[in-house]
Amino acid sequence: MAISEEKTEIIPLFEQYPRLREKLAHVPLGEFPTPVQKLERLGAGLGISQLYIKRDDLSGKVYGGNKPRKLEFILGSALRSRAREVIAFGGAGSNHALATAIYARKVGLKSISMLTPQPNAHYVRRNLLMSHHCGAELHLCGAELESAINTPLVYLATMYQLLRHQLKSGSFPRLIPLGGSSPHGVAGFVNAAFELRKQITSGEMPEPEYIYVACGTMGTTAGLILGLKAAKLDGRVVSVGVTSEKLVNARGMISLINRTSSLLHSLDASFPEFDFSAADIEIRHDYSGERYALFTKEGMEAVSLMREREGIKLDGTYTGKTLAALIDDAKSGSLRGRTVLFWNTLNSRDFSDEISSIDYHSLPRDFHRYFETEVQPLDRDQGRQ
Repeated sequence: MAISEEKTEIIPLFEQYPRLREKLAHVPLGEFPTPVQKLERLGAGLGISQLYIKRDDLSGKVYGGNKPRKLEFILGSALRSRAREVIAFGGAGSNHALATAIYARKVGLKSISMLTPQPNAHYVRRNLLMSHHCGAELHLCGAELESAINTPLVYLATMYQLLRHQLKSGSFPRLIPLGGSSPHGVAGFVNAAFELRKQITSGEMPEPEYIYVACGTMGTTAGLILGLKAAKLDGRVVSVGVTSEKLVNARGMISLINRTSSLLHSLDASFPEFDFSAADIEIRHDYSGERYALFTKEGMEAVSLMREREGIKLDGTYTGKTLAALIDDAKSGSLRGRTVLFWNTLNSRDFSDEISSIDYHSLPRDFHRYFETEVQPLDRDQGRQ
């Protein structure tokens, strides 16, 4: 093990529920707390005087975004179970698979990525090269993410890798659910809600009435909804779906919240159990576009606006679409006089030096297509997002 499970600074969730510190596996990976920042120029342009951003894009020195929070608990659990390898799933340019590769290596685990085809973009190329740099074992299988992730082809490919690695190393790799959205991963964003409460209490921002966040596999949103309730914060989470309703829906969200709540309550009986209903869930499906990872005009306009007004990077797959929803709500007047928080789930750390000398031909042949074909039009037209 390359890093200890012990953390010198107690995280907010463990401060609130001390018994969880002993029973819930956790390994320190990220740079927390992430800053909250007032978006003065963007807010003025949108008519929102109290508009803030949670800078989870800075959540790690090498790689930020929303994944380090989840992986602190997921990889902590893997280490406690004495796993040697982990398997992550996602699209070809998966941020989750890349983050898993980076942080698995940091804690001494090997990472295997089971990836499905997706629309091409510059970030797909960067993520593949960085995954290779981190020693991840890359496999391309199935059709595009939303139609393929539960198909027999992906199952068969995964079973093959499980058996192959078991024969090779003597133990099965630990499977990580899509996007890291398991109860252990969701616990990372329950902790994030308590982190936010401390920042509110210390005067860094007022309590938000609305929190806008991208929603791909529901783990980030589920953790925030549960965490806000446990932390006795009243903000409503507006989750902007970037995948189809097959993957993002109220029924699945409630199930994930309840499973996480049950896990935490079973480990520390003082963690409250709640009765969540569809009324607690707000999922916006109008901004996802034609399919996962295909950029939209409105999303890319939002990306440009954030860059021009605040100098903050967003992307076309997740955060640009989320900001597009916030912009439309602002234009409708529904956010006037409200305190609004935009939760930036994108990594903004630059790892271009690490991949600058990598020849894409060193990747498995199935991935060469992403370097030999054009990126999607909106990525070409509006720059490398």
